[in-house]
Amino acid sequence: MCGRYDLNETGMRLKRLFSVRDVPSFEPHADLRPTEHALVVRFAGDGQREAVLMRWGFAPPSAKDRKDRINVRAESVGIAYRDAYRSRRCLVPASAFHEWSGEKGIKTRWRVTVKGEQLFAFAGLWDWWHDPKDPNAAPVEAFTIITTTPSDILADIHDRMPVIVADSDYQTWLENGSRALLRPLPSEVIELEPLGSGAEIARNHQVDT
Repeated sequence: MCGRYDLNETGMRLKRLFSVRDVPSFEPHADLRPTEHALVVRFAGDGQREAVLMRWGFAPPSAKDRKDRINVRAESVGIAYRDAYRSRRCLVPASAFHEWSGEKGIKTRWRVTVKGEQLFAFAGLWDWWHDPKDPNAAPVEAFTIITTTPSDILADIHDRMPVIVADSDYQTWLENGSRALLRPLPSEVIELEPLGSGAEIARNHQVDT
């Protein structure tokens, strides 16, 4: 899954790399968490790309429990989020994402990046989020990140990873949501940096193996 990620970039670079007209004011964030607002890129009404801030996590229409999902599995995206998958796809800019491994108390936090890339994008969907505690509140726009099976390098850390879309495929994802893009990133382009209480153990393990 993807439960935390970084976005440490300037508006100007985001504007250039994602070919958007404007980027809303936001602060670079090294620890974005569910329910927080983050930057996403989607098609505007005129068919051009736009960058907007959205809440992370919303419940699929079919969910009886109305529990928000921050991730959706690629295998079921066309069922659980059928309407959003058909017409409300987005890109979620990121600098890195985080996963945890190890036992409670000595867990290692891993920062996962793409080699040679300071900025990349997850495949995402967006829709409107309704506050279940306040049915009279106005809905807000929200997004979820699509996950897939992990690359070999991540398999011992977690059984899922976010779908990362190559910049050459941004337009294809936004235009038609090709399922061919819902695949794991090759291990050779992934970099892992151990952080947290188990970081030194993890570094030694990497050297030993």
